Amino acid sequence: MPPAPGPEAPTLAAAGESAVHEHLSGRGLCLSLGAVTLRVVSPSPSLATQIAQVYAHFPLEGRPAFADLHVRIEPPTSPRRWVRPQLVMRCDGQQHFHRFDADSGLPLMEWGTNWLIGERLHHLLLFHSACLERDGSALLMPAVPGSGKSTLCAALAHRGWRLLSDEFGVCLPESGRMIAMLKPIALKNTSIDVIREYAPEAELGPLFPKTRKGTVAHMAAPPQAVRHRHETAAPGLVVLPRWREVGGTTIEPLTPDEMFRSLAFNSFNYAVLGATGFNAVIALVRASRGYRLEYTDLDDAVRTLEGLWHERPAVEGPA
Repeated sequence: MPPAPGPEAPTLAAAGESAVHEHLSGRGLCLSLGAVTLRVVSPSPSLATQIAQVYAHFPLEGRPAFADLHVRIEPPTSPRRWVRPQLVMRCDGQQHFHRFDADSGLPLMEWGTNWLIGERLHHLLLFHSACLERDGSALLMPAVPGSGKSTLCAALAHRGWRLLSDEFGVCLPESGRMIAMLKPIALKNTSIDVIREYAPEAELGPLFPKTRKGTVAHMAAPPQAVRHRHETAAPGLVVLPRWREVGGTTIEPLTPDEMFRSLAFNSFNYAVLGATGFNAVIALVRASRGYRLEYTDLDDAVRTLEGLWHERPAVEGPA
């Protein structure tokens, strides 16, 4: 992981859309996400507009000495591109994912880079998990798709918790601490209106209908989360969330072995890391308290997590 930068440049919002497009279509737009740096090159004006919206509070930096991922998002080379304008994503000369319509560059970039992160960045232990920080400790919420994880994560990010990631719980194996992989939260279908009502101040990008996940909109990371994205957090709570239509809110503790299985199962690269991954998960379990949360009402779920947080006993951090 590269060291945190010094004083930051103006944000994308302050620099303006034309400056974002100039970087993107030139030597590349670099986004420092916390754990990694992403460099994106694209001639697409619509992608520049979309990035300027959902990465609004990130600094518009010059090209760094090092970036973990270099991607190009550009029109395909086939003659068909004149009939139906599309975009493809390439990394190191290889195309990843199918073609997306030319006005859907942001979903292609987000899903494509998420896949690359999970496939390539094995110096980090990566969980499929939301992750937020409060009081110097992390709340980790590993979950399968459709659990309501992203909705709950977006709500907490607007109720005093610092967003680290919606998609990746990132553990530094050598220290056992959590660090941000700060990207926009992808809200899907009914979750979009739920968050619009719950947090009117949330900054949402354009709607992308008819994706493979339905209608998607991306919520920008709040400014405070961007400013502190290089700060790590100690393990705190591990909560397995699941939304249900009826039944109210229930909370029950997890045993250490349940917590271990949940983290290992929801990891992108636990098996790849071998003993390093095993030891890191063991340390995380020992330093955390675990719960299973089922909820129907978002306000009630947030209140329940607040109560757990304030009542949690002191735990010994990882060695």
